[in-house]
Amino acid sequence: MEKIGFGGSCHWCTEAIFQSLMGVTGVQQGWIASEGAAEAFFEAVIVSFDAAQIPLAVLTAVHLHSHSCTAGHSMRSKYRSAIYTFNDDQIPVVRQAIHQLQADFEAPIITRIVPFRTFKLNREQYQNYFYNEPEKLFCQNVVKPKLRLLLDRFGDVITDRAQLLVKKK
Repeated sequence: MEKIGFGGSCHWCTEAIFQSLMGVTGVQQGWIASEGAAEAFFEAVIVSFDAAQIPLAVLTAVHLHSHSCTAGHSMRSKYRSAIYTFNDDQIPVVRQAIHQLQADFEAPIITRIVPFRTFKLNREQYQNYFYNEPEKLFCQNVVKPKLRLLLDRFGDVITDRAQLLVKKK
């Protein structure tokens, strides 16, 4: 199993997105810090995955297409667009994926590749937020539309459970 961190949107949304992928064995949501001037904590998730089932490049593509990876909007102080690497071998894979995916976007991708430093897990009551209560208004109005878009682009790696929930009216 490998681990990688992703940030860029509300961690409830990001958690649901990565929990919906085949080959992902676990998602923890909370706050990640990197190093250097970027030591602040940002909402993010740690994704555990089987690279034989879902490559890091595919996870990177899902991440970039599931949040505003080209926008330096006002919420970036809370939702940093970043990929937190757990080892040096992940850096060139992520860098290459971002380079190849740039053609999918009109503006430059601002997502940073930074080393993982530390993590603060969110409270238990907020873990598995979407899948515990998919009928909540936030889940219906914010999370589900993101999953619907994801299903259109990455349907071949979306779990059956996620497909059923997304298609459910």
